[in-house]
Amino acid sequence: MTAPLAIYLHWPFCERVCPYCDFNVRTAEDVDQTRWRDAFLREAAHFAAEFSDRTISSIFFGGGTPSLMEPGTVAGIISGIQDLWTVSESLEVSIESNVSPAEAKKFEAFRSAGVNRLSLGVQSLDDDALKFLGREHTATDAIAALDHGKNLFPMVSIDLIYARPGQAVPAWQDELTQALEQGIDHLSLYQLTIEPGTPFAQKKVEPAEEDLAASLYETTNAVLEAADLPAYEVSNHARPGHQCRHNLTYWQGGDYVGLGPGAHGRLTQGQTNALYQIHTPGRWLDAVESRNHGTARRTALTETERREELIMLGLRKTEGIDAERFLELTGSSLEVALDKNKLEDLSQGGFVVVDQNGLRTTPAGRQRLNAILGHLLT
Repeated sequence: MTAPLAIYLHWPFCERVCPYCDFNVRTAEDVDQTRWRDAFLREAAHFAAEFSDRTISSIFFGGGTPSLMEPGTVAGIISGIQDLWTVSESLEVSIESNVSPAEAKKFEAFRSAGVNRLSLGVQSLDDDALKFLGREHTATDAIAALDHGKNLFPMVSIDLIYARPGQAVPAWQDELTQALEQGIDHLSLYQLTIEPGTPFAQKKVEPAEEDLAASLYETTNAVLEAADLPAYEVSNHARPGHQCRHNLTYWQGGDYVGLGPGAHGRLTQGQTNALYQIHTPGRWLDAVESRNHGTARRTALTETERREELIMLGLRKTEGIDAERFLELTGSSLEVALDKNKLEDLSQGGFVVVDQNGLRTTPAGRQRLNAILGHLLT
């Protein structure tokens, strides 16, 4: 298989952990960046030895807070990956960043290192909401960082969190309008969920009630559609041509390498393998230094698991699941993989569309995606 390959790199460190976050992150004041850079490249070399014939289409620095990395660390990793693999002429290199003035000062150096897509963790343009979410920046900081980023990077995205307790639809409309006034081309918009074990869960914080969350979701789609930023995935909106190519690799069932503690990967050699890297940062680092990789588990997906995964991911996209690609990746047609009666029920209910092109959810279906998947895949 010579399909393109994406690379995700997980930087597990933050200055502080936000009260809603359940990602694999740690606070750390002193990180040996040279040691971590060398470990990432050693693990990359391990995978390159097995998949040297693949072309890298995207690199995504996620976390955690990868903007805490020194620009030289980022540059060394990008350069090392380019030495290990052939890279696409249109290589997309993304980095997630906070919007503090200190991190914004690194933007120019990140651009020089080879980053061409900046994803800013704005989370809100309301100062009271930012305090509630445990963020240390202000809305003014966010707009300043966004302005600076737009002058340096050809692609800039922002994250916003909505369905916060007590949030009203008019206030969310104003926040979206303010974001659009900044001239951005991509937004990732996430409903607040209270995950077990987080500080919000321990404090018994309640997100917006279900009917209000639905109204906020519908408002999001209406406002952004009118502004020519339609949804291309459940939580992501972009102007035409500005979709995140790296994330599309996931949703389209493409292959990707996961580097770093807790990272996941999908690699195909005849059969698709699911890879899970060691979760704990220190244990991952020790493993890479002793045996060149930190893979905790590598499992070949069964045909059923592969089909179901592609259905779960593909239905997140507005364009849905392409019938020909599904057949190519699984050896099965959608008609064989899914129950005809269940599809007919969902179609008649106005939740999915089935045609010669494939299967996709309607706006009403995307709002109830978990229920639809539960119905289809049981």
